[in-house]
Amino acid sequence: MSEKPRVRFAPSPTGNLHVGNARTALFNWLFARHYGGDFVVRIEDTDRARTFEKFEKGIIEDLRWLGIVWDEGPEKDGEFGPYHQFERIDIYNRYLKELVDEDNVYPCYCTEDELEAERNALLSRKVMPRYMGKCRNLTDEERRRLESEGRSPAFRFKVPEGVVEFNDLIRGPMKFDCDVIGDFIIVRSNGIPAYNFAVVIDDHLMKITHVIRGEDHLSNTPLQLLLYKALGFEPPLFAHHSLILGKDRSKLSKRHGAVSVSDFRDRGVLPEALLNYLSLLGGSFAGTREICSVDEIIEEFSLERAGRSGAIFDEGKLEWLNKAYIRNYSTPKLTELLVPFIEDAGYNCDTIDRKWLHSVVEAIRDNLGTFSEIGDYIDVFFDERYEVSGDAAQILKEEYAGAVVKSLHDALISEECAEDDLYRCVMDIVSSKTGFKGKKLFMPVRAAITGKTWGPELDRLFAILGKETLLKRVKQAIATVYGS
Repeated sequence: MSEKPRVRFAPSPTGNLHVGNARTALFNWLFARHYGGDFVVRIEDTDRARTFEKFEKGIIEDLRWLGIVWDEGPEKDGEFGPYHQFERIDIYNRYLKELVDEDNVYPCYCTEDELEAERNALLSRKVMPRYMGKCRNLTDEERRRLESEGRSPAFRFKVPEGVVEFNDLIRGPMKFDCDVIGDFIIVRSNGIPAYNFAVVIDDHLMKITHVIRGEDHLSNTPLQLLLYKALGFEPPLFAHHSLILGKDRSKLSKRHGAVSVSDFRDRGVLPEALLNYLSLLGGSFAGTREICSVDEIIEEFSLERAGRSGAIFDEGKLEWLNKAYIRNYSTPKLTELLVPFIEDAGYNCDTIDRKWLHSVVEAIRDNLGTFSEIGDYIDVFFDERYEVSGDAAQILKEEYAGAVVKSLHDALISEECAEDDLYRCVMDIVSSKTGFKGKKLFMPVRAAITGKTWGPELDRLFAILGKETLLKRVKQAIATVYGS
């Protein structure tokens, strides 16, 4: 690439950061890092009714959590600021005046009801809805009359005849007929610039060279290119990547479950796992391995390989990646990350010996798909949470299980097995006395000592719980299931 690229991510703080938008931010960041360019974050906050500071803070926090660090933007001013659109209103007004002076825009006095009626009339004739230019050729007298009625005008851009063509870096040559666009609003009647106008001004003044965004913005591109031409600006290059879809191939939304970065963060997905997974969606990553470092992802990133069809979001695949990253953490580091989730499960970590907690975390780490699952696994290590579940009781009521539980009880009572070899010794005795191996041996033992039919490996449970606790639980299981 001959010039240093400048790309941007421009979220609207009207909600939490969607994973689809996070993926757009990631693609821009990877592109900038791959080519040694700049990554800019710009806040599109002109929709004041829906803009909230808490959402902006959440977006910033989520980007930082993912490791997506910007070169310019909020809390990191540069020479092209300000980086909040609402602080740039005067800038947009200057360019609006220029377009008015050159007769490229006109005031539109149509009300919402009038526009809706026009839209419905076009739909009834099976014509694509667009503004038909009712206010385009109003006389000065007609405009004064409408303003005397208390109508405040919006400003519409005069769409010329012809076609708009450009080469999309992902989708190839694109062509749009101006006849189906219709004159579009660039400044609303309240004086706030519309998206397509503000974004053109900002991208030009911030010297953005590449606009990388979702395919849902594809229809905005011809409008923006018309504005670039009218203003005499050199347009950036455009790349429209595929959207993230649910398994039903519809756009990923709340009805599919977790959709925001904060959703996955709250569930205990590691940032490197989510970033790794998002980089795999859409084919922009050329690596042959699925688990990769950030440096590897940056090195292999390519827009040319990005797919045009929607990328299916598979939570199972994300959890598989998360498990892989969990396995790579040191036990002390992983324990500290898990502490908030352990406390959410009802345990006060301040009262738990850290060395013992490390051994518990080591025992269950391979079972965790997300940190929020910790409560399902950690309770087996605490006596106050022990109880025999319905599924475990069913196992213990099997004809063969009684002999296993009795032998387990006897082995734990005997002096034959020492603590440092407890699991091997006890299981050898039980197997020898009953003649059972495999599931017929292990399932009743698990059901008796944990009250569950699943969980951490038995050898780890024996080592952490110890003979006294194991014996107490076996006695409780016998009393619960067999009544004696």
